[in-house]
Amino acid sequence: MTAILVALTPEFADWECALMMAVARSYLGVTVKTATEDGRPVTSMGGLNVTPDLSYAQVSPDDFDAIVVPGGLAWEKKLVPEGLHDLVRSFREEKKMAAGICAAASMLAGAGVLNDVKHTGNRLGSHQKYPDYAGSDLYIDGPKAVLSDGVVTAAGTAPFTFTVEVLKGLGLWNATAEEELLPFSAEHR
Repeated sequence: MTAILVALTPEFADWECALMMAVARSYLGVTVKTATEDGRPVTSMGGLNVTPDLSYAQVSPDDFDAIVVPGGLAWEKKLVPEGLHDLVRSFREEKKMAAGICAAASMLAGAGVLNDVKHTGNRLGSHQKYPDYAGSDLYIDGPKAVLSDGVVTAAGTAPFTFTVEVLKGLGLWNATAEEELLPFSAEHR
């Protein structure tokens, strides 16, 4: 069975991962677990209080097929957990999917994950603030999420295509996923 870890930070953007979590868990039978730095609850930007399943230290990439990180205010407020970069790198070292949206796409840049794959984000300048980022030539300036070699990135304005690309990357894009997701894009047609 496919398993996804959603790594949460203080004041994460709940809407950026909610659609993916709901469709994966409720309609595709995916195990979805959440983790925070210390295993304690966090509150989202929208005031959603989440009690995680695990702490970052308890996570083993062997137990999951992907790590998904939503953006949020943690980066602006300097509340980003120290172990997040290492956690993401550990997934990539095991050839597992890593996905980041909004500020978390830039976090992937800071972890060195985007240096060899096509990617996007809120804007290139956000990625370039990180000294370990060397992937400017592979940056795609566009409104939709990008899937490249097991890495999914998206601007914060693209939670729908982010969900689609995560599911595609995990081999879960099927008629059921499409049926459940397409109504969420109706306003954009």
